[in-house]
Amino acid sequence: MQATDLGRAQPVTTRALKGSDYKTLGLAALGGALEFYDFIIFVFFAPAIGQLFFPASMPDWLRQLQTFGIFAAGYLARPLGGIIMAHFGDLFGRKRMFTLSVLLMSVPTLMMGLLPTYTSIGVLAPVLLLVLRVLQGAAVGGEVPGAWVFVSEHVPQHHVGYACGTLTAGLTAGILLGSLIAAAVNRHFAPAEIAGYAWRIPFLVGGVFGLFSVYLRRWLHETPVFAELKQRKSLAAEIPLKAVLRDHGRAVIVSMLLTWMLSAAIVVVILMTPTLLQKQFHIDPATALLANCVATLCLTIGCVTAGSIAGRVGAGRTIFVGGLALAVSYYAMMQQLAVDTSSLVPLYAVSGFFVGVIGAIPFVMVKAFPPVVRFSGISFSYNVAYAIFGGLTPVVVSLMMKSNPMAPALYVGALCVVGALTTLFIKDAASSR
Repeated sequence: MQATDLGRAQPVTTRALKGSDYKTLGLAALGGALEFYDFIIFVFFAPAIGQLFFPASMPDWLRQLQTFGIFAAGYLARPLGGIIMAHFGDLFGRKRMFTLSVLLMSVPTLMMGLLPTYTSIGVLAPVLLLVLRVLQGAAVGGEVPGAWVFVSEHVPQHHVGYACGTLTAGLTAGILLGSLIAAAVNRHFAPAEIAGYAWRIPFLVGGVFGLFSVYLRRWLHETPVFAELKQRKSLAAEIPLKAVLRDHGRAVIVSMLLTWMLSAAIVVVILMTPTLLQKQFHIDPATALLANCVATLCLTIGCVTAGSIAGRVGAGRTIFVGGLALAVSYYAMMQQLAVDTSSLVPLYAVSGFFVGVIGAIPFVMVKAFPPVVRFSGISFSYNVAYAIFGGLTPVVVSLMMKSNPMAPALYVGALCVVGALTTLFIKDAASSR
């Protein structure tokens, strides 16, 4: 298969983005933000959920373990849901699956907010919670790769990097929204009120907004790339995933390695660091949460920046430089906090901005697979890698910290080096548009 080096900028047409392009990007990013909010809000209210959905007689450690086990089930469901939705997306259209993923996320989130607790229906409560969480995982498994494919096939080729970065920024904005909503609920309600009813509010709000996003996506159109494939009768003649595994092994490996880097950046720097700040450097929760919100805001800006730069100078160079900058900035932050915690917010903001290098990674994956199997190729590579590496990262980092308090920074640094080296093997498919 002929290929070109994605690390170099490609000669392309120069059509500017039109109003319809911005409308597509805006609706896709908004839907992605709301869907990721629905997926992540669970973790912010895990303590209350654990108290309400398991027996009061259960030891705290076991209750916490089972609660986070239900949370993790969403990650384990991502590959299967993503592969199934990508299969139909490659055969029947991107828009249908793109809309279905939001619906499949919104309804379970809304139902979570209405679920009876253990005191009402006993063991059926955690079982239903688990089922709904699995449905959420299946939905987000289709949403993320589906959104990257959808926006990249709508915009002119030389704006694909910007489109992928903007969409990724929308996804990360969902994390920020979840953090802000959780902070607001904890600020305005007493612990007893949260346990009594207020924990339901974020789920109900997320479900309603998600259904509104389903309505908004009615205004989106099928991608021109898929429409052309359908018109030329060039859709996959076999199971798309079979073709991916047989013909695009290199693209799968590169995509999975870059997803490993992406998962390390998000899970460690954004999701784990607030807890690490409190336990390791004795920073109060309010300050740690504020710094995390600032870092996540900078992350959304960094995603758009990285995607735009990747479209101009090439994804390989962007990820190589941005990944090394992330490794250095996060290590420097952890080193400085061991001496003086007063500069936490600006240091965390810089690290958060460089986490935005992940905005260039979907650009690589979109270009690595030809349109006929693109959805399946990205979905398989991204979801399987994220389920494995994203799930194992907290465990690995926690074990490493027993012998080295700088383990989080060392882990992120090592994966940034892996990502930088992986850029040397990036190639785009011969028919990547």
